[in-house]
Amino acid sequence: MKLEGTYDIPAPRKKVWDAFFDPKQLKKAIPGCEKLEAIGPDEYKATMKVGVGGVKGTFEGKVKLTDKQPPDSYKMAVEGTGGPGFIRGETIITLTDHDGGTRVSYTADVQVGGLIASVGQRMLGGVSKMMADKFFNRMGELLEG
Repeated sequence: MKLEGTYDIPAPRKKVWDAFFDPKQLKKAIPGCEKLEAIGPDEYKATMKVGVGGVKGTFEGKVKLTDKQPPDSYKMAVEGTGGPGFIRGETIITLTDHDGGTRVSYTADVQVGGLIASVGQRMLGGVSKMMADKFFNRMGELLEG
């Protein structure tokens, strides 16, 4: 499943970049994130509660940040497993200056399997987009405050 989007965050690019690499900020911004702890340089272990349609559950997984080009772009690899199945994905995130703030663009390729995949591609795409919206809106609020 391919996903892409663009968000404007009313904060300088350096501040947005730093927030995207701060586990405390990320934990606050990621929807359903219960735990996020560093297990190595730019690598985190995460616990998230996720619900899609009637399928809900807790996922345990890893997030790894690579190919960093501060403060312009980086790649994020995610993998997680839980009762509802598995999720794996790779996202390229790009930051550019825009109207005194920062424009964040992403393109992602995500694979899901197990029970959670049974809800259908369209619903998964909608929920993924909604979670991305929540993440970027929350990150914007945290950086404004």
